[in-house]
Amino acid sequence: MKANEPNDFAVMKQLFPAVDKVGKFHVFDIGGNKIRLIAVVMYRAKKVYIRHVLSHSEYDKGCWKED
Repeated sequence: MKANEPNDFAVMKQLFPAVDKVGKFHVFDIGGNKIRLIAVVMYRAKKVYIRHVLSHSEYDKGCWKED
């Protein structure tokens, strides 16, 4: 991600087609769609804060949305 430095979600989606925006979080499908990496992306500050790395079943429970 550092090599590309996306400046908004549209550019992020072009770079990482398996990312979705859920509220304030970016949800990346990784590991062959078995793992979800949930992060807060601060485009202006060029920072990514990883909040959770969850299995598909943990993600589906939705508890991570309470953060």
